[in-house]
Amino acid sequence: MPEEVKLNQLEKVLDRFQYPVARDEVAAQLDDVVLRYADGEEELPTVLDRVDDQEFDSRDELENSIYNALPTEAVGEPGQSEGEG
Repeated sequence: MPEEVKLNQLEKVLDRFQYPVARDEVAAQLDDVVLRYADGEEELPTVLDRVDDQEFDSRDELENSIYNALPTEAVGEPGQSEGEG
């Protein structure tokens, strides 16, 4: 069963890793994580496929890369960026 994660809970998921960590390792270990958006959802490995970096030195670096790869509908209307709705 997939693990659904709101965007405001993403850092807790990324805290599971020892850094530096490779993008492929993150995608493999989180292959069952689904991000809930303001308007829809998407599997985390699919988001990671749009990230150019191959390795991340910190959780913040990985989190920022994921946020930069999110589709526009992920944030929706102001105040709904946590995947509520």
